[in-house]
Amino acid sequence: MSSAAPSDRPGPCDLRVLWDDRLTSYDFGPTHPMNPVRVELTMALAREYGVLDHANVEVAAFETAGDVLLELIHDPAYIAAVRHAGATGLPEPRHGLGTPDNPVFLGMHEASALVTGASVAAAEAVWTGRCAHAANIAGGLHHAMRAAASGFCVYDDPAIAIAWLLEHGAERVAYVDVDVHHGDGVQTAFYNDPRVLTISLHETPRTLFPGTGFPQETGSGEARGTAVNVALPPGTGDAAWLRAFHSVVPPLLRAFKPQVLLTQHGCDSHTLDPLAHLMLTVDGQRTAYAALHRLAHETAGGRWIVTGGGGYELVQVVPRAWTHLLAEAAGRPLDPRLATPEPWREFAKRRTREVGSGGVMGEPPRQMTDAPQDRAGGADTVEVHTWGSGFDPANPVDQAIRATRRAVFPEHGLDPLTEP
Repeated sequence: MSSAAPSDRPGPCDLRVLWDDRLTSYDFGPTHPMNPVRVELTMALAREYGVLDHANVEVAAFETAGDVLLELIHDPAYIAAVRHAGATGLPEPRHGLGTPDNPVFLGMHEASALVTGASVAAAEAVWTGRCAHAANIAGGLHHAMRAAASGFCVYDDPAIAIAWLLEHGAERVAYVDVDVHHGDGVQTAFYNDPRVLTISLHETPRTLFPGTGFPQETGSGEARGTAVNVALPPGTGDAAWLRAFHSVVPPLLRAFKPQVLLTQHGCDSHTLDPLAHLMLTVDGQRTAYAALHRLAHETAGGRWIVTGGGGYELVQVVPRAWTHLLAEAAGRPLDPRLATPEPWREFAKRRTREVGSGGVMGEPPRQMTDAPQDRAGGADTVEVHTWGSGFDPANPVDQAIRATRRAVFPEHGLDPLTEP
């Protein structure tokens, strides 16, 4: 369906969750950190809490992305290479297929195109007004480039969903990426396009893959100022991360006035994640989800598309974080003091024994917060000081915030030194 303007018609639901059990076929093997059991356990936990059973939530099927959609971002020769590798099991070194990060698996093209189809269906549901919000937790594969796989990502489903929106009349799309790794594939796809604002909060590229995402990367030509990067030091925890978020994201979204907000929610910023060095808790992450939900309503007419992303502590972190995300998107956030259901804990133990993993397993968590019982409100109880509270020149997080604001705020008519 083509539309030159987003629909303002109220949809039949507040949240559409795009899901198909075949999404777990995006599987690099049992020793790879990105084991699909993480999305299986997320959906199981969300179902145990009844998140998907509310009258305002629907779980919907979708179509696999065909080549016409994939070619909105990817080179036809690359798509052919993915299809060939997935059919033969043979590596395609020129295209990053067959590396330790991106090992070839049979059915690779079909599994990757299925993930993309879910994100495009989420974009279509929101743009056409079928739902206010839509989610693909199996998506968020933000590192894939035009002609190469990268960082566990074969097809760049967020970039393709954004490109679909632009093809269907969107004039301003904002993308906010809270994965611990820089959203380099999405930034690259729209680096010259002033219609797309990309904001990525991530661990500094000095210490983490992919080595990009410095504040000086701001877009080019007419798009200068539309690529935004907040590069945070290792060890950044909830309060400091949220200070960075609130000092950069809300003022830029308010200035840009997107018609749609698409957010990538990699939860590998958690302190238990084995591949990175930030120190957020599930409580800090769910606080960010709530903030992005509010900003979607404030700045984008409520049109909000959410995807998953990274996250490699497969039992302790991912299922809780993304269950909070789905509940928030449904407008029914979960009390963090809730105990995790015993049937889910038993299921998590059984499934992780069955599939094996190269990630960190451990005992399933017993509650939906990381906070002690006497402070179960989690990060909501942490006083977060935004930029207006003053700049500490000795604080590396404040240095990172200042560098980002100086690099891009003037391009949006904002003063980098004062609270908007």
